[in-house]
Amino acid sequence: MSWQGKQVLVTGAGGFIGSHLVEALVKAGATVVTFLRYNSRNGRGNLDQLDPAVLDNLEIVFGDIRNFEAINREVKGCDVVFHLAALVGIPYSYKNTREVVETNVLGTLNVLTASRESVCRVVHTSSSEVYGSACYVPIDEKHPLQGQSPYSASKIGADKLAESFYTSFDLPVVTVRPFNCYGPRQSARAVIPAMITQALCMDEIRLGNTNTLRDFTFVSDTVAGFMAAAESDTAVGKAINLGSGKEVTIGEVAQTIGQMTRPEVKVRLDPNRLRPSKSEVTRLLADNSLAKQVLNWEPTVPLSEGLAKTKDWIAANLNLYQVGLYQI
Repeated sequence: MSWQGKQVLVTGAGGFIGSHLVEALVKAGATVVTFLRYNSRNGRGNLDQLDPAVLDNLEIVFGDIRNFEAINREVKGCDVVFHLAALVGIPYSYKNTREVVETNVLGTLNVLTASRESVCRVVHTSSSEVYGSACYVPIDEKHPLQGQSPYSASKIGADKLAESFYTSFDLPVVTVRPFNCYGPRQSARAVIPAMITQALCMDEIRLGNTNTLRDFTFVSDTVAGFMAAAESDTAVGKAINLGSGKEVTIGEVAQTIGQMTRPEVKVRLDPNRLRPSKSEVTRLLADNSLAKQVLNWEPTVPLSEGLAKTKDWIAANLNLYQVGLYQI
């Protein structure tokens, strides 16, 4: 598939993955409309980090994904909708459950409904958190879905809506499930930027559970998976994991980051960063064989290389972070 001249809408475009996806789409020749949550400062999130040559080729629209009229206007005439808009903080979902559910479930319903009317391809963003703690590894797409946090429950609901629009209305929708995506521009709400910022500026890295196992995927690989999902006709109707197929503990990642920055930095337990015990997802490890088969996709950036790139970007942009502050 050639992206040249394709009309594309990206919801959640100001977010971490969204900004990288927008950048890749513009460079591939697509005509991109970005949908951002309205704010009185006209803040564009991570889009402000893009090269001006990319920004000049974007149409930026503000609204609220929970408002059907707002999203319906922008879907009209699109060839592909990448739906990334969501409230993604798990600790935030403990405190503001209704807002998270309304945004992630009702917002997805609005995108699907508008896309059904316009008959356009939808790439819906899920999360590896929908699997909960692994019942078996590696986790394939048949693994049970477990709502261990309000956030994961909201994403399960959104995923099932996407599935229902495919089976009920034949909407050409693909659900992609990124596993622990990381890279430049990610906020310190995520664990890797939280560790890097502390390692660069503090004598210790404060963490919650360091024994949890995660499958980290660099953002450029994740973006390539999103675009492949939009290009593949055999992917329609499927949920597809985007993960490395390799696992590492949070503590091991912290040690690697310490070695890259200041080897003398210590790792300390911060009880405020611990999740409720039944809510903690202890292990995530992707089976990415379906992505290899259907999308011809597999990750290319090793963790060590991705961490180095992320560290270098954060070191050059420390002014964007509130170092040491636990962000939910």
